[in-house]
Amino acid sequence: MTTTGQAGYPQLSLYIDGEWGQGSGGRGADVVNPATEDVLGRVPFAEPADVDAAIAAARAAFPKWRDAGPDYRSAILLKTAALLHQRADEIGRVMTLEEGKPLAEAAGEVHRAAAGLQWNTEEARRAYGRIIPSGPDEILSVRVVPVGPVGAFVPWNFPAGGPMRKISAALAAGCSIVIKPSEEVPGTVSLIARAFEEAGLPPGVLNVLFGVPDEISRKVIPDPAIRFIAFTGSVPVGKHLAGLAASAMKPTHMELGGHAPVIVCADTDPVKAARTAVRAKIVNAGQVCTSPSRFLVDRRVYDAFTQAFAEAMAAIKVGNGLEPGVQMGPMVSHRRLVAVQKLIEDAVSAGATVVTGGQPIEGTGYFYQPTVLTDVPASAAILSEEPFGPVAPIAPFDDLDAALEVANSLPFGLAAYAYTDSAATAEKLIAGFEAGILSINHCGGSVPQAPSGGVKDSGYGREGGPEGLAGFLVTKRVSHKLSGGSGGTGSPPSRGGHRGGRPPGGDK
Repeated sequence: MTTTGQAGYPQLSLYIDGEWGQGSGGRGADVVNPATEDVLGRVPFAEPADVDAAIAAARAAFPKWRDAGPDYRSAILLKTAALLHQRADEIGRVMTLEEGKPLAEAAGEVHRAAAGLQWNTEEARRAYGRIIPSGPDEILSVRVVPVGPVGAFVPWNFPAGGPMRKISAALAAGCSIVIKPSEEVPGTVSLIARAFEEAGLPPGVLNVLFGVPDEISRKVIPDPAIRFIAFTGSVPVGKHLAGLAASAMKPTHMELGGHAPVIVCADTDPVKAARTAVRAKIVNAGQVCTSPSRFLVDRRVYDAFTQAFAEAMAAIKVGNGLEPGVQMGPMVSHRRLVAVQKLIEDAVSAGATVVTGGQPIEGTGYFYQPTVLTDVPASAAILSEEPFGPVAPIAPFDDLDAALEVANSLPFGLAAYAYTDSAATAEKLIAGFEAGILSINHCGGSVPQAPSGGVKDSGYGREGGPEGLAGFLVTKRVSHKLSGGSGGTGSPPSRGGHRGGRPPGGDK
């Protein structure tokens, strides 16, 4: 492994109160290119004093950002989105260097992140309250206001999309934010932060920290200045952070892991279904929370689907994401490669058949063969643990109700997919799937204009759509008695010494 770094990779820094710095303690970690195993750079770690400074900056910046109004905020955020669109190829190249996904996929992620910022900025203008009909001497209304400084934590698999989902919703709603992205992919979010800075974002509205995750979360979450916690990541970590937030009575949004089932019905074109599913399966080498990861296929089309799926997986061009024609890059780290290999070996030892793939690719980098498994016994870990890699177990079914029961049998409930040409069957599956993200006849991803999120162990709260802004807003009920109105002409008689038969303080 070399330590020389690579041209075009940015200098890495913490971003606190509008200033870039290396942290106060000198700690840090190497950032490794998963395709070449070269060291790209060194990311500095935040010390407790740095975390405190970021929280203080977010607290001080919040009132000014909140009160600046949507016109002022929109001008800055839309300028940032324009800069991100302009720089998508540049930022995408950095993403490919540090995370591994193909360059076109990476640049597309930057464009989607910018589009999400645009959508949230525009939608925040429609964070309307309302006037509720009431008595002649009272104005009863509902107001929505920004919740306050936000603490956010995101993983490595979407270096632009992950952080920007939190940042764009928080800033558009009028909140400031302290965010800790992954130390494995710090370059992408650093370039995004620079775009915000160049667009004129005031100091302290956005603060970016890297460091030891548990150290930072244990300081950010309980701090009284932080009013909302947003997290994307694994179920165990999510439960841990939710516990910290609960002890401090903080509202949270949790988007946690999944193990998405795919039900393929007999009335669909199995070859077409297989090819579209493969395209979704190999996105980011399967390192996606919503990746299709358990395939349940009607026995009448099982052979045709499995053959077409395996052929398409075997034809995928795997390699360095900067090379032309590459469709799938490496796993993000040797740790992830070993985890996938362990799940496949466990399935094979239990009796599963490897139809294609099943091994790491020899040579430099953390590359793994796109893999298809059949005859996987129910006891195999891969059917109950999120694989997070380019592996697809395929099993036949004879009864749709039984397949739906298998699909819902795990504690996860993030995404689910189905292929059918019957509208009635589609509606049955939509009603029956226990998941928050459903796609029929494709394995589609998230879009900014619609909500995404899970149920059961896959978390709660939503990102995208009007629902995605809701967590960053506080709803106030306002009852405004007009001066001199009490007891005026035409007022209804009081009961029990007060109007409306309610105690003066209401029920609560």
